[in-house]
Order: sequence, then C-alpha cells, then structure tokens
Amino acid sequence: MSDGASAKWRAVFEKWPANIPKRGVLVSTLNEATPFKGFMLKDDLLLLERTNPDPIGSRFVLMEFGAIHMLKFVEPLSEAVLTAAGYVGHLAKM
Repeated sequence: MSDGASAKWRAVFEKWPANIPKRGVLVSTLNEATPFKGFMLKDDLLLLERTNPDPIGSRFVLMEFGAIHMLKFVEPLSEAVLTAAGYVGHLAKM
C-alpha cells in the first residue's frame, strides 16, 4: 500500500472522534477481519485490542497502517457525529 494510504489510515485513528466508541472491525489487505474494542498508536503501528481472543488465544493485534484495507463501524452513527468528524454530505432519511 502507498505511503499516502498509510498516512490517511493513521489520521483516521489519530483523530478518532471522542463521541464515537473505539470499536469496530478492521479488515486487512490479507482480507482478515479483526473485531476490536480499543486501540493504541505508536509510530507507524496500530495496536488493536480484540473483542474476544482468537482461536490461539491472541488478545492483541499489532499491524502497520499499510496493512489496513477497510474499517467497519459497529456502532450506530448519526449524521451530526459524522459531520463533526469532518465528513460532508447527507445520510438517507428514513
């Protein structure tokens, strides 16, 4: 993955809005899904705290930002929260 993409993913985690719980599912470039309930940053590394241990008992995952393919939010998010996080546009009104 390019350095630009790595920097963008790092910015997502560095600037995570306080009103969005630090939970979600991270999908790696190897298509591995990792549910997480917290994270920490150090240099070019992201430390994820898994919601449950994996089959071999791992509770934490350490990866480079360049290995991130996608992030899924598991919490319901409102348009106001997303706008405050810098996103523009409108969500569907139901």
